[in-house]
Amino acid sequence: MSNDNAPIIEARGLVKRFGEVEALAGLDLVAEPGRVVAVLGPNGAGKTTFVRSLATLVRPDAGSLRVAGVDALRRPEQVRRVIGLAGQFAAVEEAMTGRENLHMIARLFGHDRRGAARNAAAVLDQLGLTEAADRLVRTYSGGMRRRLDLGASLVGAPRLLLLDEPTTGLDPRSRNELWEAIRSLVAAGTDVLLTTQYLDEADQLAQRVVIVDHGRVIADGTPGELKSQAGRDVVEVRAASGADLGTLAGALARLGVDAPRIDAGTKRVTVPVAGGRAAIAEAVRVVDGLGVEVDDIGLRRPTLDEVFLTLTGAPAEADADADVAA
Repeated sequence: MSNDNAPIIEARGLVKRFGEVEALAGLDLVAEPGRVVAVLGPNGAGKTTFVRSLATLVRPDAGSLRVAGVDALRRPEQVRRVIGLAGQFAAVEEAMTGRENLHMIARLFGHDRRGAARNAAAVLDQLGLTEAADRLVRTYSGGMRRRLDLGASLVGAPRLLLLDEPTTGLDPRSRNELWEAIRSLVAAGTDVLLTTQYLDEADQLAQRVVIVDHGRVIADGTPGELKSQAGRDVVEVRAASGADLGTLAGALARLGVDAPRIDAGTKRVTVPVAGGRAAIAEAVRVVDGLGVEVDDIGLRRPTLDEVFLTLTGAPAEADADADVAA
């Protein structure tokens, strides 16, 4: 049986090899209940392998792994009773209604017909899908399908919900809808571990962020702690014309502790700096001396994206695919 007082996840020295590739290289992660934990890392870092280990779909070669106090290596069938898993793509049957999908899955969890109907109705209400419950899933939007897929992971009333890049491929509105659904689940007492390629998603949802690289945890803390620990203040300049980005970057380079970054899409130049207010005052003088028109200039804290780049040497956008080894 699971232990309500135990850490929801307790991984010690996890190792997993796929041939010559070491996907997990002694990973340690302990998560207490009552929070959303986001696991980030570049492509091939081991995130998906770790999630699959938690879901008992992959057996580590070494180390120990407990979920809600249950030994996942010795008692995988017990772990499956306390977890739910939603992958990157909605896995629901389009030829059935939303209610029929959840009723069927509840029955597979072992509920009788009445219990399955009750659980399905409760989950549909929880995720804001009651009005669409009796429509065929093929008529659902992408965001509604993802919420239904989330519901399929919930009809068994899991203590821990594993979300592997849950908003991949969704438009901004659907992403926001799913974020609200996840927040509601957490408020109702469900623990969540998610992997994501979107740094703003981790910033929005997670109380704790764990960064994994080469199969190990390299940073761990709240979003604010990681920004303070690994990031510096950033001077950001938005040019009126994209043609001036190179000129701005060249002039600002001498102010920064690292090379400036250019984002042509938003016409922004950003440069990490030391000195805070003194740096922004100097940046204003430099830009004014260039005679280049800018729409905005300011000093801000680093984003999680910049922290991620500092720690791993790779932008988060490189993480669009699943782990190579998984």
